[in-house]
Amino acid sequence: MSAANCKLSLGPVMFNWSPEKWRDFYFRIADEAAVDSVCVGEVVCSKRQPFFDPVIGDVIERLQRSGKEVVLSTLALIMSQRESNMVRDLAADGGYLIEANDISAVSLLSGRDHVIGPFVNVYNEGTRDFLIGRGARRICLPFELPADSIAAIANGCDQQTELEVQVFGRLPLAISARCYHARSYELSKDSCQFVCAEDPDGMAVDTLDGTPFLNVNGTQTLSRSCRVLGGELTDLQNMGIHRFRLSPMDTDMVAITRGFRNVLDGEDDPEALRRDLHELMPAISFSNGFFHGVEGSVYRERGE
Repeated sequence: MSAANCKLSLGPVMFNWSPEKWRDFYFRIADEAAVDSVCVGEVVCSKRQPFFDPVIGDVIERLQRSGKEVVLSTLALIMSQRESNMVRDLAADGGYLIEANDISAVSLLSGRDHVIGPFVNVYNEGTRDFLIGRGARRICLPFELPADSIAAIANGCDQQTELEVQVFGRLPLAISARCYHARSYELSKDSCQFVCAEDPDGMAVDTLDGTPFLNVNGTQTLSRSCRVLGGELTDLQNMGIHRFRLSPMDTDMVAITRGFRNVLDGEDDPEALRRDLHELMPAISFSNGFFHGVEGSVYRERGE
């Protein structure tokens, strides 16, 4: 498959941005970003969803008008009847492609085309085939898979089903029923005052000796480093992966989409992309360790 057939997807915004910032972010993505598909929806905390409800219709309309595929993402952890009803209502909407990020959503979407998000564990060919048999037309593989596992899952995959790999962004390491963000402010989850909005790219957490460790986003634990698989794009294509996901961060995502698109199109090289990313995010370290079968926080240079 040629580079022209490779596609870029933008994952859902994980962070608690203001409705105006969230809307304007997606408007700019619609008008300027070099992506084919855009995921929209609250994945981390259902309490945030009402803030975006007044603007989500405008966002979807703007994205569709620009020719981008819109995918509606579900919650990654469902803990109440209210949240279950939210997912049921979303699954019942037959007008959009839905991304299931919880196994209960997979059940609700059975028999119709849908997307499997990276929060659903797809670690082998058997799981892949089971999900395809229930209607999955696209599967975003878990971020922690090494190259050998990605290649094994891609081998023999139904040609009608796309496999996707996250190549940029903080990695979603865990999600919990407890809200770490609220607790850090000595607040309870039920009266959190939405303090996660104070950290638009997640709250930095260090170890007791001051070593940078993780980022916290409400109930979600994220990697401190940013995954960058620019140098691995050719390897992924050779495995049969032709769709690549960028996870939004609080930076110039339009420039980042262009950078990855240029590498895929052969107009730039991975090293130039990495230099550009360092200029955009000078304080953030990069990582690609999981892909290479080592610690996830490691960045391995090409040829190492």
